[in-house]
Amino acid sequence: MIEPEIKEIKDKVRKQLSGIGNLPSVPQIITEVSEMLEDERTSASDLCKVISRDQAMATKILTVANSPLYGLPRRVATIDFAIVIIGFDHIKNILLALSMLEAFKVRNSSDWNHNDYWKHSLLVATAAKRIAEDLHYPKSGEVFTVGLLHDLGLVVMQKYLNYDFKRIVELVNNEGISYLSAEKLVLGYTHEDIAEYLLEKWNFPPYINEAVLHHHQPSLTEKNSVLPSLIHLVDFMTQKLNVGNFIWDDKYEFDENIIDILGFGNSEYLEHFILNYEPLLKWQFESLG
Repeated sequence: MIEPEIKEIKDKVRKQLSGIGNLPSVPQIITEVSEMLEDERTSASDLCKVISRDQAMATKILTVANSPLYGLPRRVATIDFAIVIIGFDHIKNILLALSMLEAFKVRNSSDWNHNDYWKHSLLVATAAKRIAEDLHYPKSGEVFTVGLLHDLGLVVMQKYLNYDFKRIVELVNNEGISYLSAEKLVLGYTHEDIAEYLLEKWNFPPYINEAVLHHHQPSLTEKNSVLPSLIHLVDFMTQKLNVGNFIWDDKYEFDENIIDILGFGNSEYLEHFILNYEPLLKWQFESLG
């Protein structure tokens, strides 16, 4: 995509979303935790006290930590132990990601199942983290964060752009096109562009934002194409294996460039690789209830 087109899309997203007066701002807990992490004297116990004030958030962190594919060596029963074993920096990213998902949470409707959305997001995050570690990618924590947030733009569309959301669903049902194509026709941009705008607003690192922006076509990424490629792979795997797949990914277009980006060599090896992970994905998905 050429530079003027990118700017035009960003301007469209900014114009439409900046007109929404009740978009959530960064929660107080994130500001407080960020400040604490800048102080080298902050201990796991200090962070635990802050996080534990929000019991719903504390429960979600423990759910993530104890997910089978997250890869921790033992069950985590307390927040302070979770902080120690996961690490300060990654806890901050998990907090940010979970806070965003909670802030933009929407109720179920005839065209939206939030439980399916949450389970798909968590499955993609944990499976992509596991595959990143198996492929010796050094920053699997970042992979987890991108996986958790890769479809954030969808809940924003459903909650704040509901008229357009319904038009997209109608177009898919009537014309048989992919949801991504319908988004472009109705909005002029996609859920990836919406997510990038919001992640910038919440001060996520640029490489996280870019990976979310290009998770449907990771070969467009300018700097670290491995990060979105891992998310793209697992997103595709959920459809191919019919495990934790989300309806919005129907007619998923696979970016074959990730075969080279992730070093698989050829499509036959990739096919074998995907099938080997099927039992693990099923195990993780079943653990989510």
